[in-house]
Amino acid sequence: MVSPRDHRVLIPIDVLEGESVPSTVVDAFASIPVVLLGYREIPDQTAPEQARDQYGDRVRAELEELRTVFEEDGCDVTTRLAFTHNRLQTFERVAVDESCDAVLLLNPAPVLETVLVALRSEVNVDYIAQLLRTVLDGTDLEVMLFHVAADESRREAGAELLETARTALVNEGVAGDRIDSRVVVDGSPTDAILEAAIDHDMLVVGESRPSVRRYVFRDRAERLAKRTVDPVLVIRGEYLEAATDESS
Repeated sequence: MVSPRDHRVLIPIDVLEGESVPSTVVDAFASIPVVLLGYREIPDQTAPEQARDQYGDRVRAELEELRTVFEEDGCDVTTRLAFTHNRLQTFERVAVDESCDAVLLLNPAPVLETVLVALRSEVNVDYIAQLLRTVLDGTDLEVMLFHVAADESRREAGAELLETARTALVNEGVAGDRIDSRVVVDGSPTDAILEAAIDHDMLVVGESRPSVRRYVFRDRAERLAKRTVDPVLVIRGEYLEAATDESS
């Protein structure tokens, strides 16, 4: 069984916009090392060095306050600072640099009791189960495994996928009575996931292509994060690609 300390989660925070980490999220991720990325997306005509000179001290102070909150809850915390012209590219670069297994896209989370885990395929199911187990450790969170089938002919395959995921979680040590599953048939997976997410407190999605930027942030996960009120945890594949970026 993989130790929680073998995983790491990146949490990007636009502190200059007043974004913070809800206490419920701090509690849920207390057992997992986190990387707090204080970032600011800046106009193309503004040099990162200029923004750093202007706002760097303020962002560092905000990050130190957040670091203290996590450390007081027993969390291992690393902080990073970035002023960038492309926040998505920066998220990817820092995730690679810091060997992060997942990226948490923040939304308010006044309560964390149930987690919706949206699965598209069997790609990385075992890997997703490993990290999800570390999130569940030390909490009373319950899990709903969720799959959107394109049509009725794919419903059974979806049920088999969720049973595979359930077995993987149980093998990781998650009690079976904490896990439920549901397959729906819908031509719009994003809308179906959003509707299901209404009844849950955090959304978990797994990357199924070899690039955090191409799948996680340009595709469904970011649209979900923008349209749901829940935090969205994106668990990446084991094959995350390196990327370059002009900021640091």
